[in-house]
Amino acid sequence: MFQPLALFIGLRYTRAKRRNHFISFISASSMLGIALGITALITVLSVMNGFQKEVRERILSMTAHATISGVDGRLDDWRQAREVAQRHPEVLATAPFIRGEAMLTNGPTVSGALVQGILPDEEGGVSEVMGKLVVGDWNALAPGSFGIVLGKQLAAFVGVTLGDKVTVVAPQASVTPAGVVPRLKRFEVVGIFDSGLWEYDRNLALVHIDDAARLYQMEGSVSGLRLKLKDLFRAPLTAREIANALPGAYWVRDWTQEHANFFRAVAIEKTAMTVILMLIVAVAAFNLVSTLVMVVTDKQADIAILRTLGLSPAGVMAVFVVQGTTIGFIGTALGVAGGVALALNVKEAVGWLEGLLGFKFLSPEVYPITDLPSQVIPGDVVTVGVIAFTLAVLATLYPAWRAARTQPAEALRYE
Repeated sequence: MFQPLALFIGLRYTRAKRRNHFISFISASSMLGIALGITALITVLSVMNGFQKEVRERILSMTAHATISGVDGRLDDWRQAREVAQRHPEVLATAPFIRGEAMLTNGPTVSGALVQGILPDEEGGVSEVMGKLVVGDWNALAPGSFGIVLGKQLAAFVGVTLGDKVTVVAPQASVTPAGVVPRLKRFEVVGIFDSGLWEYDRNLALVHIDDAARLYQMEGSVSGLRLKLKDLFRAPLTAREIANALPGAYWVRDWTQEHANFFRAVAIEKTAMTVILMLIVAVAAFNLVSTLVMVVTDKQADIAILRTLGLSPAGVMAVFVVQGTTIGFIGTALGVAGGVALALNVKEAVGWLEGLLGFKFLSPEVYPITDLPSQVIPGDVVTVGVIAFTLAVLATLYPAWRAARTQPAEALRYE
């Protein structure tokens, strides 16, 4: 006979045709519930990972991995700081910038904006904004030409297009014989970019760093340095190392600090969604309790005969643990396979569903990301599978313990 005996009987109970079809239905429902819960959990986590990766890449295409700036908003010895930063093995490129707030006016239309002075020849090394231009030419952003590149939404709000003039009003004031007047300058729109992120497309304006220095009276100084690193996920550690190497007082920030609220919100949302969906898996797993309790009740006579033949209470308990574990394992395996398959093909599945219903779930008029991106992280899949299987095993313990307490004489009294 197959050994060990408990494993043989438990597997036989699992695959044998049961007399009670209701118990068979409940067992199949428990298995299917576990599979569906795991499939939903893996798919949702993968889609959330995909959204996080997509938004992170869009943010990092417009911002630097790390930034060095002066404590008072000015960096006078930026060349020295640049030499120190470039000596770090993790730094790939650096670029100076001047950043300031301003108002953009075009006739009666006024809009606040963040004006950033850049060196076009060096900006491409620290960001991908050079590839986001939809109209215009970066070569037109020359020193002294007072050209400006606007975000798509900002240009639309102000009502300007390529070749139009826009007035930039800086918060600094100039003293003239007529009194104190705000500093303003007419710029020509030489380009419009589309980053895919409303925050940048609506608020950011780019000018040459020399023109920004004249506008904000920062000749010879910059606001800071933008750094591109080899490994963006090591940015916090690298930023601290660069800060320790710099002489004097500087602000060194990395991209996780610049957008801390966003990434913290995404992490909290992902955790909450994981807990909610894991409760669904837990409910399905603990349906095994009712299934096995009914199986134990149905098999009272069989348990009594096994006990009289010498099977110990621990052996009886092992029989039903094996049966419940087998159901949980099959449900977990089906759920993991289904979840990974659906997560890898979620874009096609959603496209098919949209075609069937004639409805666009993520309208391009509302959402910047119109497709469902998905990123399957093996660690998430393993974690979900292990937790679900563990819950299924724990769910078998109480019914198996009840089966082990069955008294042969009581069970066979009416047989």
